[in-house]
Amino acid sequence: MRSFMRSRIILSAVELNLFTLLDENPLSGAELADRADADPRALRRLLDCLVVFGLLNADNDRYHLAPAAACLAAHHPRTVLPMAHHLNYLWDNWSRLSAVVRAGRNHSAPPIVEKDDDNLDAFIQAMHVAGRTLAEEVAARVDLTGFQCLLDIGGATGTYTIAFLQRNPGLRAILFDLARVVPMADRRLREADLRERVTLRPGDFYTDELPAGADVALLSAIIHQNSPRQNEALFAKIHRALAPGGALLIRDHIMADDRRHPPAGAVFAINMLVGTTGGDTYTFHELENQLLACGFGEIEFRWKGEYMDGLIWCRKA
Repeated sequence: MRSFMRSRIILSAVELNLFTLLDENPLSGAELADRADADPRALRRLLDCLVVFGLLNADNDRYHLAPAAACLAAHHPRTVLPMAHHLNYLWDNWSRLSAVVRAGRNHSAPPIVEKDDDNLDAFIQAMHVAGRTLAEEVAARVDLTGFQCLLDIGGATGTYTIAFLQRNPGLRAILFDLARVVPMADRRLREADLRERVTLRPGDFYTDELPAGADVALLSAIIHQNSPRQNEALFAKIHRALAPGGALLIRDHIMADDRRHPPAGAVFAINMLVGTTGGDTYTFHELENQLLACGFGEIEFRWKGEYMDGLIWCRKA
């Protein structure tokens, strides 16, 4: 039950930018307090806890970054700092869990499209951190030989688009996401030298129709943020957009019928309970019934993953 104490100490260190401040040079407690605009005595207590956790090292009054915390600094090539900022945002949602359980849902949770710029950026960048390795694994598990065009719905910074294009040299892609997100995808696609193979289409899949012309669509970590009604509406849009005989790949927590496996999915259902107005994790049979109702067939549970890597594959009938 005390685990939250350790989490809060680390998240506050992230919020105060301590790991990035210490990335280049050791600093004294007083120097850090000045740069972080913090009380020297209070900050010293926080710093000493980070030493206890093995995230900082200390030489008398000078603190420096421990190897274990290098990835929490902004300039690390594999930084997880965006995910840490996102978890700091989730802290407020989770603090309301008791009230949400009493009420049945968090009526005040803002939709992703209404997040302010800082929280949206933290969320999008956190999804890249979470997905960069998994995307390569998923692209290796799903054979897209013979397909011409991938529609990545809610594709964020293009993490999965990049993985599939690198795996399939003849494939091109359409990445569809919010107008505020598309420039982030543009930058990352250029860094990967794949921009010429991708069409960027700004839009909102809740209110807009999806771009037509693709023969395979990807819905990666999207369905959990939606209510069942929202998912059914989205499946219908995908069916309309896909070319005849086209395929849909869904990547998410896909739950067993008892809703207890995978365990990470059971916990993630609580994250959706406190963080959205209607999101959830869904069982294969729940999704299968909705996909059938929207005109999909040949529905397969391709991969029973443990960490939001469950895969469902189906075809436009």
